Amino acid sequence: MNQELPPPNTIRLNKAISDTGFCSRREADKCIEQGRVMVNERLGNLGDRVSLEDVLMVDGKPLKRPEKTIYIAFNKPVGVTCTTEPQIEKNIIGFINHPQRIFPIGRLDKASEGLIFLTSDGNIVNKILRAGNQHEKEYLVTVNKPITPEFIFRMGNGIPVLDTVTDKCMVEKIGHKVFRIILTQGLNRQIRRMCDYLDYEVVSLKRTRIMNIKLDRLAIGQWRNFTSAELIEINDLIASSSKTEEASFKLSSIKPK
Repeated sequence: MNQELPPPNTIRLNKAISDTGFCSRREADKCIEQGRVMVNERLGNLGDRVSLEDVLMVDGKPLKRPEKTIYIAFNKPVGVTCTTEPQIEKNIIGFINHPQRIFPIGRLDKASEGLIFLTSDGNIVNKILRAGNQHEKEYLVTVNKPITPEFIFRMGNGIPVLDTVTDKCMVEKIGHKVFRIILTQGLNRQIRRMCDYLDYEVVSLKRTRIMNIKLDRLAIGQWRNFTSAELIEINDLIASSSKTEEASFKLSSIKPK
């Protein structure tokens, strides 16, 4: 017989109590067994599952629950700067104006547009950004002159930039002056530098996908929360990701495309 799946976005009552810092899970179990725990004004039971919306009380006193973790997909417009510095005009945090404290995962430069993640979860940032983890980012790029087969070949097979050579990557011509490129690196203004090396100028740059999450029909300047399915898949993708410095370079070296 298949085991029934727990309700989505719920955790065990003892973990919920422990997450507030009130006590350990084992001590929480004792409190529940002793009838000291209430969930939404009913007596809590061992094995109960609760969500962030449920009100928990121990000995008649409410527990302060942690805020719900935020994961956002945002279609950044040209002109918005990916910084948390409030004094910077049109900074991404002020533009979104989310009620909870969030910060961007990686960057897109001011002249670029498209998909960027924002979150309140510091743990996920390292795993997504580490270049050594090979997480894909997809872009649509328009340049200032016709794209040749030589341009596509050279872009896909490594370009000298910033005292290194870019990794091989997928590059596909999709229009007279438009190409699609998939990167797993995060070098400073990488696509623009690659094009410049080949005497091409980027007219527009749009990120359309990060890992499993696509921009799709999300309008410019709009954001949405990750779906449950997207979050499950992204956690699967980063499950084996390293967070160590040896896997890549420091977060501070991740620069705009």
